[in-house]
Amino acid sequence: METDPRFAEFVARRGDALLRYGYVLAGNPHDAADLVQEALLKLRAAWPRLLTKENPESYARTTMARLHVAVWRLRRREVLSWEPPEHGYHDALPDGGGQAMWEALAVLPRKQRVVLVLRYYEGLDDAEIAATLGISRGTVRSQASRALDKLRSAVQEDEISGNVRAGQGERR
Repeated sequence: METDPRFAEFVARRGDALLRYGYVLAGNPHDAADLVQEALLKLRAAWPRLLTKENPESYARTTMARLHVAVWRLRRREVLSWEPPEHGYHDALPDGGGQAMWEALAVLPRKQRVVLVLRYYEGLDDAEIAATLGISRGTVRSQASRALDKLRSAVQEDEISGNVRAGQGERR
């Protein structure tokens, strides 16, 4: 099968943006790369149909969001091992307030995190998010509300603990 030069041009031009989008969805570079790869495979298969549409990137992003939400079904079937890994690996987080926000986002359930990414990173409205994820607008609003409540409480807890630590440092 020959590769359409327009598809190769699209991947070269928008691949990094899709990878950043995948990172925001998944929270780590490995899962982000997997999302992009899967989405590009699906995009390649649908490429002849998408040439008539204006924005193939929208198709890729929608595919990535749906794949990300569907991952829990696959992980539910995983076989657990009795032998834990020898050592863990954690990505370096940004310093300061950005670190607290990434940690709070990482704790959110998958669907809540996806709704926030689509709303604030992609700039989609509730109807578009609902259509992308195949859920109702009410579910989008409730998931976003719950996620924002969790983020607010995490930020407040961080500020309180930061103030307590600062106050303890002044007494010494």
